[in-house]
Amino acid sequence: MAVTTFPQHQPPPGGPNPAQRLAQSVRENVQRIIVGKSDPIDLALIAILCRGHVLIEDVPGTGKTTLSKALAASLRCQFRRLQFTPDMVPADVLGVNYYNMKSGQFEFRPGPIFSQVVLADEINRATPRTQSALLEAMQERQASIDGVTMPLPEPFIVIATLNPIEMEGTFPLPEAQLDRFLVRVSLGYPAKDEEAAMLMRFHGIADLAALSPVAGPEDISAAQAAVRAVRVDGTVRDYILGIISATRQHAGLRLGASPRASLALQHAAQARAAMQGRTYVLPDDVKALAAPVLAHRIVIDSSARLRGKSRDSVVAEVVAATPVPMER
Repeated sequence: MAVTTFPQHQPPPGGPNPAQRLAQSVRENVQRIIVGKSDPIDLALIAILCRGHVLIEDVPGTGKTTLSKALAASLRCQFRRLQFTPDMVPADVLGVNYYNMKSGQFEFRPGPIFSQVVLADEINRATPRTQSALLEAMQERQASIDGVTMPLPEPFIVIATLNPIEMEGTFPLPEAQLDRFLVRVSLGYPAKDEEAAMLMRFHGIADLAALSPVAGPEDISAAQAAVRAVRVDGTVRDYILGIISATRQHAGLRLGASPRASLALQHAAQARAAMQGRTYVLPDDVKALAAPVLAHRIVIDSSARLRGKSRDSVVAEVVAATPVPMER
């Protein structure tokens, strides 16, 4: 078993780093609308710090769209909402070239994807053809229309919501689409005291319009640079690779985690470390993020599903069976 020495955590000189400041200010702002739920909010912030995208998956009424809009309202970025429906076509997402009768020329009308924060609400209600319009944008941060490739603005963040229960009028997200979301967030039902606090705080409808931006593109860029500077020890990198390799060899999986998943897990661990004021990644960062980063990327075979296995439980098994680098 690899043995390494992890430095004792000390506050960095000069106060919190940009990632820590951004996370704290956005978290506090979002919690004016979302009571509690620090962990799901932090997962969404980790995706933003990694230049990744967020998939919020849960049953109706738990605050998926509210969390998405609160995050968008907290960032001083251009925001567009896409309400996905079965009759949408790729042009509704990307835009269209149209003939301008006055100028006598074709002109491009950009679609909602040409925004900095895109809320893809109920993404599984769109057909696979329309969902595929997001693939290039989410991975390469560009869009191709009629043979012309155009860059998307920076930062570019897709926050998608998904209802896993209601199947009527929905289409499953293909694995290639799921693999492009850095984290999957689940809010769950609130605890009794959180729900009581929610009832006391909101006598009427929660006023999202009252939220003011607390960060902007320049703050996001500085925070993302701080995340990239976080050190990943070789033993921690081996630990990540051990987890990824174990998913590919697990008897209950038809599809293990991709190389994109290993990069995502490392970057997410760097973001978690930076949000906690550290300049180095701990194995605990990897363990805490294994399920949110990996569970939506793997495919369980039918026999494991019949035995009651879920994606999260399989990831938990893999993490438990992978040796952890020990601190000396």
